[in-house]
Amino acid sequence: PPRETTQDQTGSETAGPTPGTTEHFVQTAGDRVFFDLDRHDLNAEARETLRRQAAWLASYPDARILVAGNCDERGTREYNLALGARRANAAESYLISQGVDPSRISTTSYGKERPTCMQSSERCWAINRNATTSIVGSSYTN
Repeated sequence: PPRETTQDQTGSETAGPTPGTTEHFVQTAGDRVFFDLDRHDLNAEARETLRRQAAWLASYPDARILVAGNCDERGTREYNLALGARRANAAESYLISQGVDPSRISTTSYGKERPTCMQSSERCWAINRNATTSIVGSSYTN
């Protein structure tokens, strides 16, 4: 996609993501919120990320999103699919409370099936306990 150029503090041109693109969403709003072990409640940092996502979505009313709940590798497949769904639903509910039209949001749970970090460690488990928001449709991404 085309890139937007801006000037940095030295006056040099720098390229940034084109407004309205997935890359722009990730860079300006953040695409994921994290959860504690066996939890699906949103902490202050998660709520702030979701507020930024809602503000970005307000600026791009054609964008539709998918919120996917993810878990670490511990626990059964069934437990983690249910927990992932609760995480996705918590993020969805907060976005709706911030004014995002529910018809623009889809949710799914991947449970422990799609880890982003592959090591069996506390650090990786914490990374994998998330709800990730993806842009799935808009006039910019189609």
